[in-house]
Amino acid sequence: MNNNLPDLRAWRKHRGISLDSISASTKLSIRQLEAIESGDLSKLPGGIYNTSYIRQYARAIEFDEMELLAYYNNDQREEAPAPRSTHRTFWQLAR
Repeated sequence: MNNNLPDLRAWRKHRGISLDSISASTKLSIRQLEAIESGDLSKLPGGIYNTSYIRQYARAIEFDEMELLAYYNNDQREEAPAPRSTHRTFWQLAR
């Protein structure tokens, strides 16, 4: 989890927005919304769905979408292992 993530729960509560109202308007489950607030993306389906869910959540709490996505994208880059290259050169294949 990204330690630089803003306190989204406090932001939401300051605006008087409940998780139930966000869930009703976005069709995201309370569990998914709580995962976004805590920065625990392992509880979300992954890929493009995460981006969509984070955008919807940001709009619902009136938070800058791009700023919030940047936090999560940076977090994913820090946690992701470096990809292994499966590319082989001509000379490696010729052996």
